[in-house]
Amino acid sequence: MSGNLRVGLIGLGSMGRHHARVIRATEGFELVAVADPGGDRFGVAGHLPVLGDVHALIEAGIDAAMVAVPTVYHEQVALALAEAGVPTMVEKPIADSAEAGRRVAEAFSDRGLVGAVGYVERCNPALRALRERLDAGELGQVYQVLTRRQGPFPARISDVGVVKDLATHDIDLTAWVAGSPYRSISAQVTHRSGRDNEDMVVATGLLANGVIVNHTVNWLTPFKERVTIVTGEKGAFVADTLTGDLTFHANGTVASTWDQIANFRGVTEGDVIRYAIPKREPLALEQENFRDALRGDPSRIVTMAEGAATLEVIDAVLASAASGQTVSL
Repeated sequence: MSGNLRVGLIGLGSMGRHHARVIRATEGFELVAVADPGGDRFGVAGHLPVLGDVHALIEAGIDAAMVAVPTVYHEQVALALAEAGVPTMVEKPIADSAEAGRRVAEAFSDRGLVGAVGYVERCNPALRALRERLDAGELGQVYQVLTRRQGPFPARISDVGVVKDLATHDIDLTAWVAGSPYRSISAQVTHRSGRDNEDMVVATGLLANGVIVNHTVNWLTPFKERVTIVTGEKGAFVADTLTGDLTFHANGTVASTWDQIANFRGVTEGDVIRYAIPKREPLALEQENFRDALRGDPSRIVTMAEGAATLEVIDAVLASAASGQTVSL
C-alpha cells in the first residue's frame, strides 16, 4: 500500500483515545472512521461521527483497522475485519483465550492479511536497547529473566484479571528478549480486592533454551513499577520501562580482600553503566511499525501467531494456579 492509508479505530476508551491521537500524528495514516457502541466519553472523535459497530466501520471504506475494544470482544471484532479483508492491529492480548487467539491468527493468515498485536512494551526504548545488546552478545550466555510489574488497580479494567491484562506483557517480552518460547510455567494467584478476577500473580518458568524466568505482577501495590532484569555470565541488564532507562551492572574484575563481603557477594561488583538512548513514545513507534507492515515490511510488528503463542502461556499460568501443578507447554 502506498500513499495515505485510511485507518479505522474501534474502541474509544482508555487505550483507544491514545491510539486516535497517535494515528492522527503518524505520517502516512489518516484516521477516517471511529466506532464505539458506548459512545465517545473522552471526546476523541473530533469531526468524525461515532459509528455503532465494526460493520459500520468496515462500510466506511478503510484500508486498515485498529482494535481497542475490551478483551472479551477482540475475537468477534477481529474476525469480522478479517472476513472483510481489512489488515488489522489488535490491542493485547489478541483474544480472551488461546483457542480464540488461534482462530484470529488463522483467519488473517489464511487470507494473507497483515495482522498485528499491540504489545507496546516491545517498542519501549529500554527494552529495544536491551534486545540489541543481547543480540550483540554483550551479556554472554543469558541465565535468567526476572520481571516486576506492579501498581494500583486501574479503573479501566473490568473484563479480565491481572494475568491477561498485565502479565501478558511480561510473557511476550520475556520470550522476545530471550529469543525462546516457554517450556513450562508454575504460578500462584490471589483474589484480595473482592473482584471476580485475580489481582496478584507470581509465576516461575523455564524457557526452551534453558533460561529460567520469574514474574511478579499485581494491581495492589501503592507504587508503580515496571522492571525487567536479565542476568547472564557477564553481569545483569536492568530495563526500567517507566523511565525508558537501561542500566548494565558488570561482573567485576577487581577481587575483594574483605573475605566476609567477598563470600556474601559471590560474583564481584563491577562498573555500572546507564546508557544514553534515544527515547520516543512507544505507541508512536508501534503505529509506525504497523504502517510499515502495511507497506510491505512486517519485520517489526508482533505477529498474530506470536500473540496466540503468548496466550497459550497465559492460559497455562491460570491453569497452573488453579491446579497447583506445573504446566508443560
